[in-house]
Amino acid sequence: MRCRRLAAAVAVLSLLTQLPASAADDDATLLRVFLRDGTSLVSYGEFARVADRVVFSLPTSALPNPSLQLVNIPASRIDWDRTNRYADSARAARYARTQAEPDYVALSNAVARTLNDVAVTADPTQRLALVEGARKTLAEWPQTHYNYRVAEVRQMLSMLDETIADLRAAAGGSRFELSLVTVAPPRETNERLLPAPTPVESVEQLLLAANLAESPSERRTLLNQALAGVDRSAASSPKGWAAATRVKVKRALDVDLRTDRSYQLMIRRAIGRADARARFADVRGIRRVIQSLRQSDEALGRRRPDAVNEAITAIEARLDAARRLQLARDRWALRAAVLRRYSVAMGAPLKILRSLESPLDDIKELVGSNPDTLALVERQAARAAKLMGQIAPPDECREAHAQLVSAANLATSAASIRRTAAVAGDMTRAWDASSAAAGALLLGAKARTDIQSVVTRPQLQ
Repeated sequence: MRCRRLAAAVAVLSLLTQLPASAADDDATLLRVFLRDGTSLVSYGEFARVADRVVFSLPTSALPNPSLQLVNIPASRIDWDRTNRYADSARAARYARTQAEPDYVALSNAVARTLNDVAVTADPTQRLALVEGARKTLAEWPQTHYNYRVAEVRQMLSMLDETIADLRAAAGGSRFELSLVTVAPPRETNERLLPAPTPVESVEQLLLAANLAESPSERRTLLNQALAGVDRSAASSPKGWAAATRVKVKRALDVDLRTDRSYQLMIRRAIGRADARARFADVRGIRRVIQSLRQSDEALGRRRPDAVNEAITAIEARLDAARRLQLARDRWALRAAVLRRYSVAMGAPLKILRSLESPLDDIKELVGSNPDTLALVERQAARAAKLMGQIAPPDECREAHAQLVSAANLATSAASIRRTAAVAGDMTRAWDASSAAAGALLLGAKARTDIQSVVTRPQLQ
């Protein structure tokens, strides 16, 4: 009895594996991304959810080798329950027509080999373990293979259950001591697979995706793709559809371009006003610019969120600069009296140093310096250094003040070295004098600029 049942199981399994396999289909799975309003977009292959966005490839021309356009839409617009159910159905259908039959044959062959091993195994306990292992493998297989040929699997499981019961009895156990894995019924997806889009439907898909696109460049790309699709399918489309759709697409492109111009003008003016307010450290004025920009964006339908957000970020940078400028002006106002006194005190030494620029330039350029001029440079530079030594600079000017003292000392050295070079006819020393003169001029110019920036009311850089 046990042998007959085991032989019957092998025979039935052999018959089940001889069913014809369907030809493999290499095209991508066509999924559907369902929107909350009930419409859907075709996804050529799998879609990807990245944070709050969904990205997928939308076919823009006829299958099987369509042109594809990458689409990026908000995840909040999608009916995820229906989209996921449809994806399960589409994946199962693709699996059934491509890889399912070879996988099922491989499974059946593996189980058949196990049953053949049982037939030549003498130990009852080992025979039982082999059949139970085959039964477990067979029972678990549908769950990971889209319930492909689940009826045949159930048929085989029923026969194996009888065989297991007999083997258990032969091993000394009860014939009815069964502890088996059952096959769950196929999960109903309730999503009928839709046919591939026609050329007309492909254009409608592009228009729907364009309405969902938040990027102006992506929207225009989709609209231009739709326009090209209208031209391609005009001959085979319903009467009047091509002309009406072409008008609709061109109108959408015109509206999009006008919207771009409106936003560009609005943003350019807002940033211009923010720049002007920032130069006056007008913090409240810049905040009003931001508020006005948001109101104008609302009036235009909030059609360019990325551009507006970038503009607001740029204006907020001006707002931060205005706040910093106002703080610097407040500090300057507190120190204005001290800085003014320093500026007045430095008037005489600065005038002296400026009067030495021409003779120092002569030394630097090696164009010739007479003895009286060199003596004048030495005398006046020493006088300027002495005057600056009697002035206590405020903290803000301490570094620049030290640079001016160094410039005066370099001027004295330049004149002295030039005289030595002239006496000895030494060109090397003449170049040393040139370097000292250049240093005096450079340090003097920088120090004067730094002092001027400190003693003057702060301005926006």
